[in-house]
Amino acid sequence: MTDEFEVSDSASSFDIKKFLFRALSYWKLFLLLLIVGTFLVYQKNIREEFSYRLGTKLSVEDDSNPLFTSNASLTFNWGGVTAKVQTLIVTLKSRTHHEKVVDRLEFYKSYLEEGRFRKQDIYKAAPFRFDQDYNFPQLINIPVKITFLNADAFELEVDFTEPRVSVQNFNTKEISKVDVTVGLFKKQYKIGEPIHLPFFKGVLRLAENRNASAGAVYFIQFNDFDEVVASYNSRTNVVNTSSSPIIDISLTDKNTEKIVDYLNTIVDVLSEDQLNRKNQYATNAIRFIDEQIARVKGELSLNAEALNAYRKENKIFSLDDESLMLNDKLTKLDEEKEAVNRQLNYYETLQRYLLTSNTFTEIPAPSIAGIEDANILINVSKINELSVQKSKLQYSVRSDASVFNDLNRQIEGLKNVLLENISSATNGLKQDLKAVQNNLSRVENQFSKLPEDQQQLITIERQYTLSEQTYNVFLAKRGEAEIIKASNVSDILVIDPAKNTGATVLGRNLNIRYILMFFAALLIPMIIAFVLTFIDHNIHSPMDIEKLSSIPLLGVIGKNNLNDNLVVHRKPKSAVAEAFRAIRTNLQYYYKSQDLQGAKTLMITSSVSGEGKTFCSINISTVFALSGKKTILLGLDLRKPKIFGDFKINNDVGVVNYLIGQKPLEDVIQKTKIDHLDVIVSGPIPPNPSELIISEKMRELITDLKTKYDYIILDTPPVGLVADALELLDFVDASLYVVRQDYTKKGMLNFVNEKYKTKQVKNISLVYNGYDQKAKYGYGYGYGYGYGYGYGNYANGYHEEDQKKSGFWSRLKSVFKK
Repeated sequence: MTDEFEVSDSASSFDIKKFLFRALSYWKLFLLLLIVGTFLVYQKNIREEFSYRLGTKLSVEDDSNPLFTSNASLTFNWGGVTAKVQTLIVTLKSRTHHEKVVDRLEFYKSYLEEGRFRKQDIYKAAPFRFDQDYNFPQLINIPVKITFLNADAFELEVDFTEPRVSVQNFNTKEISKVDVTVGLFKKQYKIGEPIHLPFFKGVLRLAENRNASAGAVYFIQFNDFDEVVASYNSRTNVVNTSSSPIIDISLTDKNTEKIVDYLNTIVDVLSEDQLNRKNQYATNAIRFIDEQIARVKGELSLNAEALNAYRKENKIFSLDDESLMLNDKLTKLDEEKEAVNRQLNYYETLQRYLLTSNTFTEIPAPSIAGIEDANILINVSKINELSVQKSKLQYSVRSDASVFNDLNRQIEGLKNVLLENISSATNGLKQDLKAVQNNLSRVENQFSKLPEDQQQLITIERQYTLSEQTYNVFLAKRGEAEIIKASNVSDILVIDPAKNTGATVLGRNLNIRYILMFFAALLIPMIIAFVLTFIDHNIHSPMDIEKLSSIPLLGVIGKNNLNDNLVVHRKPKSAVAEAFRAIRTNLQYYYKSQDLQGAKTLMITSSVSGEGKTFCSINISTVFALSGKKTILLGLDLRKPKIFGDFKINNDVGVVNYLIGQKPLEDVIQKTKIDHLDVIVSGPIPPNPSELIISEKMRELITDLKTKYDYIILDTPPVGLVADALELLDFVDASLYVVRQDYTKKGMLNFVNEKYKTKQVKNISLVYNGYDQKAKYGYGYGYGYGYGYGYGNYANGYHEEDQKKSGFWSRLKSVFKK
């Protein structure tokens, strides 16, 4: 039986019309959502804080130093680094670069003012500045309230909600915790008076040419340095057109003055860093030269002291001609030897540096050692340039990225080539050194023939002259490096510095929110209607019955608004009563068409309890009785008796007592307050109701009642729950199957349809109960059956309905209900 009540495929198909009418019935929900949504969007719009975007434009130039010539000692302009556009873009996007900018501008410190909906960053508009102690940790992420009491004093307030708060040292960037007292902290200070608190230290001073009015309230808030850097980094956009030296930098923020300062500073820091990298080669050379000068200076001083002391001691202040000639030769050979040794020492240092270092950004210039080998010069420049690029990329690119692997391969290749160049050059220099030493030995043999005092003097003068010449060479090289460093200019040319000449306002079109809200308010009821329609398997209109069953529809009963089932008796001129009269007329026509004589029997049943079977039984019995026909209502729902309650009669004795032989028929028949209508209630609930109904006594009962009454109405149990009603089909002339609006499941008709199709059930009709034209499905039943609500507007003057107010608001309300 359960399978017979499953919803069929036809019943489960989606009803578009029902969906549309259901959606239209939710117009009140739509209106409510529209009103609430409009209010919420308005509140959100007035609280919207707009962001602005400004930009700056720069060009990357390849400016050569005009002081460089082919004969220059330091032949590396750029200091061995070629500024690349892509490298600068990576630098602009790097965290390290933004850390420098935020640190320089102190944008981790905000000056706030209470606005209508939030605290607003007023930046330079604040009439004061707070000079914090950079070596002392400051309170972060909690605003410090500053209330000016007068022109010379202010009150500091902090509201602590936790016993431990975070503080940050903006010098070391270290974050720590300090203990505070939960609650409101207050203390008064003079302007310019040092503030020394465990969580806040510095001096508050008035800005230049500014005054603070009494009662003015401001806030100072320090924020986590790393969070501020990440925020600015994410809001900075760097764009470069392919193969173009032009770089566009833009920033989005809520304060245009901050945007201007940040963009200009980001370019300044970039220009300074690029110039420092460009001067790096000269800087390395100067450092190396300074080390050599310090060493040679000491030797020069010692040699000078030794020379003067020897001259004074031996009274020898000049050399003869032969000694002068030999001294010149020795001096020249010593210079050549020193130059070769200087180059050998440089190669040895360079080779050791290449083999032991991971970075090659601090290689001194080969020219300071007098090296003019083109291969050495070019390869040192290239490896220095690649190393600088690698050091910059390590802050913004993962170490396993392909760009790193490519740079490492290039650096490794250049290092191997340099080592081969060093080996080759070293071998050549060793040969040169050997030749110089041979020449020096020959001259020294001639030197040994001079008088001993002359030899000693020449030896001391040789050492002094060598030290002096070496010192002068290094001084000249240092001067060249300083000139090159001072004359270098940055390769970054600012085309358009940031300036607030009309910032682009960012943010969505606020009016579009109203449109989106409208569609959301429209969509929500439609979704609800769709879901409810999709999962809804109830019968909602007489049209549903026509689609689901071929059993004829005998009548449509309106909704009963009374507190009992006696609607025909209490409201005989109501539309519901007229619907029952229409059913009576149709039944009488049916009986006449079947040529039935004598008493007529009618069984009323339904699928399940609650569909109005008893309601229909009582009122159909009533309309037959009102027509002057002797009518009896027989309550055969032995399991769940009901009819006695509406007639206010006793249920102690009924049909059960007759069927078991306890009472005669006369004792179980009870009169009602309605003329010509008697009732036999079900009586006590028996243990075997089905057996009693199919007993021979039931046949005797029906036979006896036919001799006494014109119409016998049987109120039976639902056929979907028990089979009792099917057993009574043999006793009746016609059957009514009650279907209730918004209650009966579509699948429940499958059972009776099957019985009707197989001819097991004959002479059956359907009755549509509980029809409500104002229901949420919009199906006005206008079929013109000649019963039910077929009276149209003419019924308004006939039916006896509750009189309602006919004022303007009532008429307007009725229009909306329709």
